[in-house]
Amino acid sequence: MKRKKLLLFIVNVDWFFISHRLPIALKALEEGYEVHLLCAITDQAEYLASLGLIVHPFSFSRSGKNIFNELSCFFKLYQKIKSIKPDLVHLVTIKPVLYGGIIARIIHVPAVVSAISGLGFLFVERKGVKARLLRNMVFFLYRLAMSHPNQRVIFQNSTDMNALVVAGGVQKEKSRMIRGSGVDLQGYPMLAEPKGIPIIIMASRLLKDKGVHEFVGTAKNIKSKGVKVRFQLVGEPDYGNPESVTNEELQSWQAEGVVECLGYRSDIAELFSRAHIVVLPSYYGEGLPKVLIEAAACGRAVITTEMPGCRDAIEPNVTGVIVPVRDTFTLGQEIERLMGDDALRQRMGRAGRDLAKREFSIEKVVTAHFGIYQELLVMLND
Repeated sequence: MKRKKLLLFIVNVDWFFISHRLPIALKALEEGYEVHLLCAITDQAEYLASLGLIVHPFSFSRSGKNIFNELSCFFKLYQKIKSIKPDLVHLVTIKPVLYGGIIARIIHVPAVVSAISGLGFLFVERKGVKARLLRNMVFFLYRLAMSHPNQRVIFQNSTDMNALVVAGGVQKEKSRMIRGSGVDLQGYPMLAEPKGIPIIIMASRLLKDKGVHEFVGTAKNIKSKGVKVRFQLVGEPDYGNPESVTNEELQSWQAEGVVECLGYRSDIAELFSRAHIVVLPSYYGEGLPKVLIEAAACGRAVITTEMPGCRDAIEPNVTGVIVPVRDTFTLGQEIERLMGDDALRQRMGRAGRDLAKREFSIEKVVTAHFGIYQELLVMLND
């Protein structure tokens, strides 16, 4: 009997795997792979095991500031991967990509897929010697992590791909482009806009560099004019991240009536269907923000920034609008313009739905991943 191919996903935490990679894993199970998942576990272990995945709890340190903790994490990950003996390892998020990629080369894992979900802080404008040294060190680690001879590196936007290629972090011939993690179009239907007061919604991790303060500042400016509008903020603070907004800030905004702070929600499709415009004023180096893909699928006009990933998730002036980063004035102008032009806003929404069908369907994304898997595994059989 032919042995099953063992596919190992390494991700930072289970909820991210479920929201961004689970359909690929389920397809792999259907195709006869033995599928393992190594990540930090919150409360999803039993659910993931019920689907047929073999789960290995593993915690990655958040900050990376303590070299001894990082070396310990690296060594423990080395032991784990070596004991699992994968035929193919799929690495997602920065530490799995960097540490897992280096380990896969050292222990001769047969095939490696590295998914770059955005270069993050490398595109955030932080100056100084320490920031420059950190960027240089990370690019050096990328070069080591991308040195496996049987490897493909998946990017979600061309800016990230070109940046790493030019910096020598990855070879052009190893690079592949898949726009985002996909969306289930049936689960995100396009419904007619609701009547009544316009609703402007932002959904993300509540980090400063996602543009939360710009969203709130814009809400204050527009409401100060007496405009009837509702601003909704979806998400929760990430207290392990120094860029997180605080609970005190959320309580203050809610008490002032500036924004409706809805917290973590799993019914994003329903929330978007009740809204009129989806906003993401991020100045973080995104891969291709899933929330903008979901907004397109729901047929909602989008306002986002010119940052890599954000600008790649829309067709400018067709499915949405691009504004400069940290520019509450222009952001407010564009929100008011789309609020006041029902025909334009709805036309953008329809175009967004068409874009989602062409580029972002989960079926297309899963098929693209399996094309890469087969490309690597065929090479092993030659």
